[in-house]
Amino acid sequence: MKLWGGRFTKETNQLVHNFNASLSFDQKFYKQDIGGSIAHVTMLAKQGILTDEEKDTIIAGLQGIEADITSGILEFDEAQEDIHSFVEAVLIDRIGNVGKKLHTGRSRNDQVALDMRLYTRDEIDELDKLLFDLLQTIYNIMKENLTTYMPGFTHLQKAQPVTLAHHFGAYFEMFLRDRDRLKDIRKRMNYCPLGAGALAGTTYPLDRAYTASLLGFDGPTRNSMDSVSDRDYLLETLSALSICMMHLSRFCEEIIIWNSNEYRFVDIDDGYSTGSSIMPQKKNPDIAELVRGKTGRVYGALTSLLTTMKGIPLAYNKDMQEDKEMTFDAIDTVKGCLALFTGMLATMKFNHDVMEASAKNGFTNATDAADYLVNHGVPFRDAHGIIGQLVLLCIEKDISLDELPLDEYRKISPVFEEDIYEAIRMQTCVERRNTIGAPGLQAMQEVLASYKKFLEN
Repeated sequence: MKLWGGRFTKETNQLVHNFNASLSFDQKFYKQDIGGSIAHVTMLAKQGILTDEEKDTIIAGLQGIEADITSGILEFDEAQEDIHSFVEAVLIDRIGNVGKKLHTGRSRNDQVALDMRLYTRDEIDELDKLLFDLLQTIYNIMKENLTTYMPGFTHLQKAQPVTLAHHFGAYFEMFLRDRDRLKDIRKRMNYCPLGAGALAGTTYPLDRAYTASLLGFDGPTRNSMDSVSDRDYLLETLSALSICMMHLSRFCEEIIIWNSNEYRFVDIDDGYSTGSSIMPQKKNPDIAELVRGKTGRVYGALTSLLTTMKGIPLAYNKDMQEDKEMTFDAIDTVKGCLALFTGMLATMKFNHDVMEASAKNGFTNATDAADYLVNHGVPFRDAHGIIGQLVLLCIEKDISLDELPLDEYRKISPVFEEDIYEAIRMQTCVERRNTIGAPGLQAMQEVLASYKKFLEN
């Protein structure tokens, strides 16, 4: 008979049990469930609802259960409906009738709401560490590549010269925002639903603020109906993780392109590559491709939970059980992707000469050539047209602007002098861009100093 079986005259149909049960996946937060129960009975004893002896007996029993699950001595009993029922049934079996007092003043509704918050909060902390490691890796690469020149792109067309440090700085900003989003979610969700009961609280004199403090919350939730039916924090978490995966996917897409034979900007370490079963020359960027592919999986979790929640009336409904598997999977997916991506990035080799040559051959210094004319009194619109003609000439001759003889420049405009070559040199093009956020050395050194301070703090 189930723990709630007093109202029923026969056992649940086995197919119904299998469909209804959640132990196969909510066992994942057994530590949070037991931790919440320990805080609950501690509060019950403080309020005189349990004796200190009863509290100590229950806590010792719960701690023993947690230790035995962790060590593998105690296996989960699939006959139980969920992790809450499993822990309570084992506790009663081990310590007798006093174990039946564990559930005083609470419902499975506020219990599962608590467990999911505790689990999500713990996982946000783990994700934060992984994002920090990724930011540190990006920072290290930026620091070493302040003068590694490469083409910057728009529309996947070579546009203007930048540095590898500047390009990677864009991703540093993205992942920094991801980290801030998770911190913001953690702060907003950090209120304790335990004590809300099924939906309307309880007649027991609970000290919800004390329970909240024991569990590291900022306080108790303020509406018992919202407490058991709120899944906003999961939607926010899945949204933040979806954005994070989008950033990872964009980065992976670039690495996949850069790793191609046509670009050769990077070489991915053998430890993060795979080969072909039939083509011996192949070295495939499978980790980057899998991260890119798994992004849709995380998006799916967000869409699924939004769809589940959109038609649910107050307060708790069984539909909400569907929040767990997709959230667990999404969090595990993002954690795995972050760890593998960081390792791949840290071991990657950058082909500096190839990058710089690509920037030169792509006419990324054309805008600087136009600026040269403007600085010599030529209206910008006329300068734009002159450089366009020069680019066409270079394409015909299969050379770069740097290689075009001065007499060819002067045939189109007599304004050009020998100093045009210094003006369109890659280093010059980049170094003159020193406004905040630009790729110039001075600007990038200031940005790196702020990043260093952030990472140290």
